[in-house]
Amino acid sequence: MTTSFKNQKIIVAGGASGIGLATARQFADQGGMVTVTGRNAEKLKTAEQYGLSTARIDSADRDALDDFFKSYGSIDHLVSSVSGSKGMGNFAELSLQMLREGFDEKFWTNLNTVQAALPYMSKGGSMTVVTAISGIAKLPGTSGLGAINGALEIMIQVWAKELAPIRVNAVSPGVVDTGWWDFLPEEKKQEAFASFAKQIKVGRVGRPEEIAHAILFTAGNTYMTGKIIACDGGLS
Repeated sequence: MTTSFKNQKIIVAGGASGIGLATARQFADQGGMVTVTGRNAEKLKTAEQYGLSTARIDSADRDALDDFFKSYGSIDHLVSSVSGSKGMGNFAELSLQMLREGFDEKFWTNLNTVQAALPYMSKGGSMTVVTAISGIAKLPGTSGLGAINGALEIMIQVWAKELAPIRVNAVSPGVVDTGWWDFLPEEKKQEAFASFAKQIKVGRVGRPEEIAHAILFTAGNTYMTGKIIACDGGLS
């Protein structure tokens, strides 16, 4: 079990906000040499204010990813926290075009990131993908999101066998208070959180730093691979 990430090279893709940013900060606090990537310049500036190195990259752009990883060199740990918000809704009314865009936003961008990083992963290094509890929770209105995250989780379990000795895991958050929910007005968001809190065993929604703690566990535990860690307050 790694208790410190001192001088280890760490990439957090999608690390400019939310769970990704909380993860990058915790790695840095433990001595890691962290670089976060993202496509939003303003959010990257926020990451820089915490002393993190940044690179402006759209994970949908495979050529840009290939160039970045080639220039970066060896990697000890990769966290892919690239996300998207499309694909939610009851199936009868769900726009299949929006669901396709949801796969583009999260499924394909994560595959791009992991595959582009592979040639540069150190032996025994780790890769952790951030999925979501919709992959298993089977909640109404989440069949599209569940399809995206469930597809990622199935692949992760196979990658752990194919890519050994690189360790591959996923952390699957539940409802977490991040900017992902900003499509709702603040009052509606708080109403949604209160409603979810009644279903969550710990009685509240999660915080980004709690999910980040689980991610650091998967990266640091050298005997763990092929696992999906649910960090959802008991929602699932």
